[in-house]
Amino acid sequence: MAQILAPSLQCQMKITSTTTNAASPITTKMWSSLMFNQKRRGLTKNASKFKVMVVKSENGTINRMENLLNLDTTPFTDKIIAEYIWIDGTGIDMRSKSRTISKAVKSPADLPKWNGSSLGRAPGEYIEVIRYPQAIFKDPFRGGNNILVLCDACTQGKPMPTNKRYNVAQIFNNQKVIHEIPWYGIQQEYTLLQSNVKWPLGWPIGGFTGPQFPYYCAAGADKSFRRDISDAHYKACLYAGINISGTNGEVMPGQWEYQVGPSVGIEAGDHVWCSRYILERITEQSGVVLSLDPKPIEGDWIGAGCHTNYSTKSMREEGGFDVIKKAILNLSLRHKEHISAYGEGNERRLTGKHETADINTFSWGVPNLGCSIRVGRDTEKEGKGYLEDRRPSSNMDPYVVTGLLAESTLLWEPTLEAEALAAQKIKMKV
Repeated sequence: MAQILAPSLQCQMKITSTTTNAASPITTKMWSSLMFNQKRRGLTKNASKFKVMVVKSENGTINRMENLLNLDTTPFTDKIIAEYIWIDGTGIDMRSKSRTISKAVKSPADLPKWNGSSLGRAPGEYIEVIRYPQAIFKDPFRGGNNILVLCDACTQGKPMPTNKRYNVAQIFNNQKVIHEIPWYGIQQEYTLLQSNVKWPLGWPIGGFTGPQFPYYCAAGADKSFRRDISDAHYKACLYAGINISGTNGEVMPGQWEYQVGPSVGIEAGDHVWCSRYILERITEQSGVVLSLDPKPIEGDWIGAGCHTNYSTKSMREEGGFDVIKKAILNLSLRHKEHISAYGEGNERRLTGKHETADINTFSWGVPNLGCSIRVGRDTEKEGKGYLEDRRPSSNMDPYVVTGLLAESTLLWEPTLEAEALAAQKIKMKV
């Protein structure tokens, strides 16, 4: 049963007793779709109280598990629960486990590292993995002072191959990058699948829906599927302290998107990874499968991407459009390097159709959605702003994408000859 606990709120659900002709008791599936009425109470700053009224289960017994899950331990102990989260050996999936911490903490530096065997969670077999806390967020599932802890994972004194954060941190610690204050806005698309058949929600099992475009930002039971998951995720991220900035239904039925940012530097990757973990937990509780496959349905159906908006201090200031065009030239010269790091299965999505550019050809335009790099009308008009990299797939590693953008546009310098040839090739006046 999905429940998202709001900050400093007391949540209460009352089921009114009626006559013997009343409707059947609320089922688990129905429960997960209900929205809680929220009322603010005079609570302390750091403590939250959570309450859900007991509901009769289908067999008429009291579901006492809810009482235990909603226990607020704050008045009884200073100890908190820290959920340590890390990226496993696949580079896509996330793992986590819980430990007790003696008191509330304010910084990752206040937390201990944690070791454990890999058992398939890292490349190789039976390798010890050390998890180093790097970012903390409030835990929307347990509430109170409990936290989610995003970790670096290392083996044998070195970062795991799938631990991209470690090396990317070196890029964002470069003084030139720090001076330019890189901003990122990441648009994470995802698809919700039926758990028993791994087929998108809203689709007939083994069949297809009508034309896909009526579903974009739509309302209605025949066009919007599991909005409650999207809304629950939105609120949970806000509670956790993730810089989520919006959400919407996408073009294909069963597909949604949320946006994270603007975030500075490595924080963008931290927030996207933690937001994915929260979404995975919510879909788990809802009995729905989360897919980050860039092309969940083959054929004439839109894929799922992770468009990344990017700007630097120089791009946002007067004359910034010239800086943006110089950055686009650099990105064109490193197109292959970026594509190889922008997600698995991306070749199935970047076909030149469905608002994508062909994977083998670099392009840019104002405000062309079918280009590798899109520049908005407002940016062109105002002569400053940002660019949108539309190439990353939905399963991309946000550390890799944000780090590559900073490296290619701020630290990597092509020769003048290569730059001139690139400008000619992509028809750019510089």
